[in-house]
Amino acid sequence: MTDTVNNSAVHTASRDGGLRILVGVGGGIAAYKACALIRTFTKAGHDVHVVPTESALRFVGAATFEALSGNPVSTTVFENVDEVQHVRLGQEADLVVIAPATADLMARLAHGRSDDLLTASCLVATCPVVLAPAMHTEMWAHPATRENVETLRRRGTVVLDPAHGRLTGPDSGPGRLPEPEHIASLALAAHDRFGIFRRSLAGRRILITAGGTHEPLDPVRFLGNASSGRQGFALADVAVQRGARVELVAGFTDELDEPSGAHITRIKTARDMQQAVAELAPSSDAVIMSAAVADFRPASAADAKLKKGGDADLATLALTENPDILRGLVEARRTGELPEELLIAGFAAETGDAEHTPLDLARVKLARKGCDLLMCNAVGDGLVFGQDSSSGWLLTPGEQPGAEEVTEVPAASKLVVASHILDALEELFAPE
Repeated sequence: MTDTVNNSAVHTASRDGGLRILVGVGGGIAAYKACALIRTFTKAGHDVHVVPTESALRFVGAATFEALSGNPVSTTVFENVDEVQHVRLGQEADLVVIAPATADLMARLAHGRSDDLLTASCLVATCPVVLAPAMHTEMWAHPATRENVETLRRRGTVVLDPAHGRLTGPDSGPGRLPEPEHIASLALAAHDRFGIFRRSLAGRRILITAGGTHEPLDPVRFLGNASSGRQGFALADVAVQRGARVELVAGFTDELDEPSGAHITRIKTARDMQQAVAELAPSSDAVIMSAAVADFRPASAADAKLKKGGDADLATLALTENPDILRGLVEARRTGELPEELLIAGFAAETGDAEHTPLDLARVKLARKGCDLLMCNAVGDGLVFGQDSSSGWLLTPGEQPGAEEVTEVPAASKLVVASHILDALEELFAPE
């Protein structure tokens, strides 16, 4: 499978060196969110052309789209006919993103309609096409919509799962448009790696941990780490879009958009995470321990805030080890407490030392933990933690110690790195 989409033979570079992105806007109330999506793309240096439907212009005017994109806006194939606009826009695009994609628009796309500029442009597009649906829950669940979505996905169109939340009026449920920055990240990942959102995990149950744990010293202080939770959330994002049922156990994270379609359990401490994982692992097909779990916690936590000059000795801190959740999962599988076929993946955040590289230490950790897959990151100041990109190595056990199989994961967005991790995990699933 090709990792990237190379359209250089067909597409020309945008005026600023970014991508040429065609943003389609369907006629739903969420059309106003397309404004933030356009701004996100243009701020990143991409050349954006907005193609709304006629219905979309009843929600947001063409002048708004033109002001935000810096390009003229049209809805019909009968404008700029001399430039063959209905062909040119689709042919020159590096990426097509439609948000919101209404039930009506997806039906027309699924049936190959080309009765306006947007649908005609999609028919000639050879680049990735990403749809972000938005509609009421009943419309999303209707058999006609489900069949149209499956048809589009089968043809290679990326149809994102909608978010859960408040809809028009008092209704709530699946069908909400994901946040614009989230859509942009997913769409750019679809451009960067071909097949990243193929439906290869349909029917699988994946348990993922993310973020850092906080181990309390007193009611206001804690021991923690710099984990942002971005990689775990990216894994959940990609797994959901691949069709998996995802349980996400999240500690403390940055203010991230929650993965659409994942069920999230929030925890605070390492022991909280251990309990949540123990409850969810037996019904899972795979567990990915990407959380940065604190190795130690204070031996005792004060009931009140510790004061300088008080009775407590603040010059020393007694610590005790936290449970090794990853190793515990492997042991539980060995003893039959967990299913034998459960796949277990871990992470190794290593800085290396005077005698060992991060990869050297990851090899040792893989042997010690006994998991099926290990992602090693070289971490440090400005590396991995809190960043939007990552890199590292994927390790799987060999028949003998020292014979591990190592695959380098090149620097990329954490969504793309997540796709490499899930690719490796999928290869370990026994054929059904």
